[in-house]
Amino acid sequence: MGRSDRRLGGLKHLAAAALATLLLAGTAAAEVCRADAVTLRGDWGKARFSVEVADDTAERAQGLMHRRSLPLSAGMLFIYDTPQPLTFWMRNTLIPLDLLFIDAQGVVQKIHHAAKPLDETPIPGGDDLLSVLEINGGLSKRLGIIEGSEIRHPAFAKNDPAWPC
Repeated sequence: MGRSDRRLGGLKHLAAAALATLLLAGTAAAEVCRADAVTLRGDWGKARFSVEVADDTAERAQGLMHRRSLPLSAGMLFIYDTPQPLTFWMRNTLIPLDLLFIDAQGVVQKIHHAAKPLDETPIPGGDDLLSVLEINGGLSKRLGIIEGSEIRHPAFAKNDPAWPC
């Protein structure tokens, strides 16, 4: 590896660390379970997102459709009443999104990276899912978020959560 390759690798690492720091700003507040925020953790570290919650039929149907942007530290958390098979699509969604499919215990079971805007191809998440977190496309890979990561949010409190509030 040449000197410029090492420098580029170091800059990428520094950029990822800076992004993680940005997403963890206000860590003390992140430790409290709040309906308008989720925190994820794993061997890769932690990340916190401010979220809009979509927990009824109308809100889930609308999702992030017709929006031209999404702040870097924001997302939408879709919450269902009971665990079930979940499939999403990108109809009328103008920005690329990562879709994190989450079980009732708050464990990420599947990640669909950088879903293509306006694509109506079904994106199956799997069975026995309670929630889906949508964040900016590519952000999961940039932060290192992987399947098996745990999420903290009040929606998982009644289901013996992997990461309790």
